[in-house]
Amino acid sequence: MFHVSRTPAARLLGAAALSAAVLASVCAAHPAAAGPGAPEGDRLTVTVRDAGPGLDGTYELSCHPSAGDHPDPEGACAAVEGDTRWGRDTFAPVPEGSVCTMQYGGPATAHVTGVWAGRPVDATYDRRDGCEISRWDRMVPLLPDLGGPTRS
Repeated sequence: MFHVSRTPAARLLGAAALSAAVLASVCAAHPAAAGPGAPEGDRLTVTVRDAGPGLDGTYELSCHPSAGDHPDPEGACAAVEGDTRWGRDTFAPVPEGSVCTMQYGGPATAHVTGVWAGRPVDATYDRRDGCEISRWDRMVPLLPDLGGPTRS
């Protein structure tokens, strides 16, 4: 017959509970606040061209806390934060080979650089097809709203 002493089982259970608690706290923390030397917050520079009067320009944005000369720093930070998922590049381009609708969303372009979640950002946006329009609209109000579907 197999006999388990209570002491090693209790230690194992305690270690498992401690590991789960540490893992939960690490997953809950914002990746940019990962340790000493980490930036105080996320910083992005957004350059918009050919979007129209009052929309073109270069804007600085800081998050955690929200600040900068972006027209809507709180909304822009919330949009990017809402699209951030562990293990996925928030600013990733449309995957190669994607099937996209053949529609043109206008000549607007945007370039986003900086640091988000402790990672460098260098992303380009345009509205040349349905996939790119959707990718742009996901980042409103970081990028200007050019008449896409409303965000919930």
